[in-house]
Amino acid sequence: MRLPAAAWRDHPGLNRVVDALGPGNARIVGGAVRDTLLGIETADIDLATTHAPDRVIDLLETARIKVVPTGIKHGTITAVANDEVYEVTTLRRDLETDGRHATVAFTDDWGEDAARRDFTINALYADPTSGELFDYFGGVDDLTARRVRFIGDPLSRIAEDHLRILRFFRFLARFGDAPDPAGLKACADRANDLMALSRERIANELLRLLVAPRAAETASLMIHTGIFAPVIPEIAHAGRLMAMASIEERSGLTPDPIRRLAALLPYDRAIAEDVGARLKLSNTDRRRLIQAATPVRGSPRELAYRLGREGAIDQLLLNPDFDVVEETGAGDVPLLEIPKFPITGGQLVAKGLTAGPDVARTLRRIEDRWIAEDFPGAVRAAAIADEEIAQVLDVIRKS
Repeated sequence: MRLPAAAWRDHPGLNRVVDALGPGNARIVGGAVRDTLLGIETADIDLATTHAPDRVIDLLETARIKVVPTGIKHGTITAVANDEVYEVTTLRRDLETDGRHATVAFTDDWGEDAARRDFTINALYADPTSGELFDYFGGVDDLTARRVRFIGDPLSRIAEDHLRILRFFRFLARFGDAPDPAGLKACADRANDLMALSRERIANELLRLLVAPRAAETASLMIHTGIFAPVIPEIAHAGRLMAMASIEERSGLTPDPIRRLAALLPYDRAIAEDVGARLKLSNTDRRRLIQAATPVRGSPRELAYRLGREGAIDQLLLNPDFDVVEETGAGDVPLLEIPKFPITGGQLVAKGLTAGPDVARTLRRIEDRWIAEDFPGAVRAAAIADEEIAQVLDVIRKS
């Protein structure tokens, strides 16, 4: 069996890297092979090689290919050729694992390298020139069956790297129709192992899972099997996420990981704040998660003006005050023209207000009226400003 034609196979940078490593010494591995077999685009092209890392560096530099030793300890270097980026990793076998880190030894045995990978669909290799496939554990059949299956004993694979519990569900959400029973049972039995992982790794894997095609169904399965309980016990229901996913699809909205995480959590600002901190989300994502759990009323246009497009869609899909979410216009928000407030503090000072608190308070009142009147043009905005300024100056004169 051979790999189907794909645009990435003709990249000049790839050909240069393969030529530098020599015939038979490099194969495409993992996602690029899997995705090409499924007929979907692939973002990253990874190669495995029989050469030791130092030899890889020598060969690439001789070919005048830029080398970055991104993971040299584990045998990975990054090659940059023709402005294209490729990861090249020496074949490996595990010496020791503790569920979080692995100590590896380099090998020239393709089967050993395949055996240390997580799932059969990720242990597929292809000759970069001929496209010949190398399938050591039935990965092609599992792809056809849309089955995510651990290589060998699932419990052993999970013991090597606890993150594989979440990866099992992420790949299930992206590629699977039904879970492999042995793998599902192993993940459920070892869910407490997730507590040993850094919250950053958990968050990264979860957010990637949440934008997969079958994220809602998979999250429901994870709740049912107790996967979230050890690390994010607040996630107890998937109904809101299922409803949101349906609306997103009908409205043409792109799935967003923070919004979908918010949909899995109770609608509670304090819980959102705690979970965001526990998962060590970025400050931007943490603020957004909290805002998504803080009710703000308004039309789609007003929400987009006050909160930005993302914040507006979050409110329209998550805020329980919006009873019929299909009618709130979330799908229209990406196309809305967000108006710019035409009045500045300097204009108020020019009309007689003294710079300071009076200007700030008056500007807010003008803005509130301008929004309430559905963002009228500059002439009406100026009239509103004159009315508010007159009132303030009148109070000042009388005081």
